[in-house]
Amino acid sequence: MQNQQLINGKTIAVISYITWIGTLIAFLINNSQRNLFASFHIRQAIGISAFSLINSFILLNYIDLWIVGSIGMVLFIFRIIGIMGALKNEERKIPFIADLFQNWFKGIA
Repeated sequence: MQNQQLINGKTIAVISYITWIGTLIAFLINNSQRNLFASFHIRQAIGISAFSLINSFILLNYIDLWIVGSIGMVLFIFRIIGIMGALKNEERKIPFIADLFQNWFKGIA
């Protein structure tokens, strides 16, 4: 049972990092059967997705394209770090902002 729960959590965690649609799907799957490992990664993915949407739709209108592209690359690297942590069964925190995401979204996932 424990092993199956870890495998399900790992799958949900990896899905959560695949664009904002993956985050939404993982959130909905995790709501039916709570998995703490998946919840940790979903909270991080929600934060990354929110920053990505802000970067794409708001900052793009007000900041130079190179800066927005650089921020987008950093967010992409954060997604890769999250995926690698999920695949290794680790609750690896994203640098600098993971604690904020865990606090902001603790009631969501």
